[in-house]
Amino acid sequence: MSTKIRVPSPLRQLTGGQSDVQVEGSTVREALASLEDSFPGFATRLFEPDGSLRHFVNVYRNDEDIRTAGGLDAALSPGDDLSIVPAVAGGRP
Repeated sequence: MSTKIRVPSPLRQLTGGQSDVQVEGSTVREALASLEDSFPGFATRLFEPDGSLRHFVNVYRNDEDIRTAGGLDAALSPGDDLSIVPAVAGGRP
């Protein structure tokens, strides 16, 4: 099944500047693996060495954080979109 992934600006150099890409997968994990297959370099930016999602990376299925909706093994349905959202920190106290 084809799923659209929204790619944040800091990672678009990996997709040749594309903000949205189509990948295959029936789970979030499969879709992100397909993203890495099509655009190498994502895995090291998204995942810890043990395969878990990095703490500062959020992934949303539609408008729902996957960490509260089945994690990387959350099923994807036709029409679902994924968004990669890096956490932002800093600023003035």
